[in-house]
Amino acid sequence: QVQLVESGGGLVQAGGSLRLSCVASGLAFSNHNMGWFRQAPGKERELVAAVNWRGEMTVYADSVKGRFTISRDNSKNTVYLHMNSLQPEDTAVYYCAASWMMAMIRIQEEYGYWGQGTQVTVSS
Repeated sequence: QVQLVESGGGLVQAGGSLRLSCVASGLAFSNHNMGWFRQAPGKERELVAAVNWRGEMTVYADSVKGRFTISRDNSKNTVYLHMNSLQPEDTAVYYCAASWMMAMIRIQEEYGYWGQGTQVTVSS
């Protein structure tokens, strides 16, 4: 059974930082691309950042470029999202997701495994 478990969310003031973690089990982590997505109230879920299975290619939403960094540690079956200079518009539930290594990392529909999400709230 595949499980993706996110942690690290919380309440932070604008300008602050958080690090999200997602630990995967039940799948060959090193053969999967990993992505972070978010969904704000009343909005559709969107891609925040993704990293390919080798860790050599990353993509970011324009809104987070230069502020967020995705990384992975295949030895720990873990993917991270380092978030700096957080703004109120970053408030959302953040989800970790996995897709097979041959999938396109930008395409949300390619991700077959999802975590339960972790809430990030940024106060102004």
